Amino acid sequence: MARKKAERQRPRIVVMGGGTGLSVMLRGLKEKPLDITAIVTVADDGGSSGILRSELHMPPPGDIRSVLTALADVEPSLSDMLKYRFTSGTGLAGHSLGNLILAAMTDITGDFVSGVRELSRVLAVRGRVLPAANQAVVLKAEMEDGTIIEGESNIPKAGQRIKRVFLEPDDIEALPEAVEALKEADAILIGPGSLYTSIIPNLLVPKLAQAVVQSNAVKMFVCNVMTQPGETDNYSVSDHLEAVQQHIGHQLFDYIIVNDGEIPPQVQEKYAEQGSKAVHLDLDEVTSRGYKVIADSLVLFRTYLRHDADKLSHHIYQLVENWMLRKE
Repeated sequence: MARKKAERQRPRIVVMGGGTGLSVMLRGLKEKPLDITAIVTVADDGGSSGILRSELHMPPPGDIRSVLTALADVEPSLSDMLKYRFTSGTGLAGHSLGNLILAAMTDITGDFVSGVRELSRVLAVRGRVLPAANQAVVLKAEMEDGTIIEGESNIPKAGQRIKRVFLEPDDIEALPEAVEALKEADAILIGPGSLYTSIIPNLLVPKLAQAVVQSNAVKMFVCNVMTQPGETDNYSVSDHLEAVQQHIGHQLFDYIIVNDGEIPPQVQEKYAEQGSKAVHLDLDEVTSRGYKVIADSLVLFRTYLRHDADKLSHHIYQLVENWMLRKE
């Protein structure tokens, strides 16, 4: 009973996004005394997720599986096993084991949300993981020349600047549990992740966007460290914020968390070969729009540049804690 009471007293934070950046951040965030709900996009249509989505008529499992693994309280070997991707075998090559398990759970329980819930229990997930909706959606993009590109995986390959993205169907029903989590949240955290194919798709689900706009929670945006070829070429921090505002029609965030640490020249050169560079912090432009900026050296480089999960989660928790103190 005392444990349940302690859980209820933890600040409730809802995290929205998808992709690797979200999973990295959650690994740090789950170590903080927070009640975490992750709302994950269902627009993925590439790779293993795309095949399972098409053949089994289920929402794409990939981003959900990554978030479940990040929040799971399991041995590292089990986490590695869930991420394992088959490299051979007719029909198996390209699939991750975690995606196949999630597909099996969906079949066993009768629907995707129940499958996610059951796998969360098996993996002792710290928090809740919810799809944005209980059905897959098709993400489309209108490019600046008027061309319409269909499919999340195709949009970055179009080689043109994105004017806007939209969902089909456009009246998709948000998962009720996700809407309720946003209504009850003390803090809402959006990003990091692919701006047009992971972050904005969640906010295009009508009731989710409405719940974020109406919430009195502290709202934070974690900006990507690097631009993404085909999505955010040459984007500054304010360009990311402008894209969100144009799609939603509201200025959502109180705080913007950004990296201002030096990225070694050799790392910059490696990313430049792929058409990617550090997201420029145009501080005066961002603050002139009323955003508060938390800037720190937030990157680690191993094989790829990633957010420093410990430092990032420290800043997030401090903001949430200060917000809660002001509310008392």
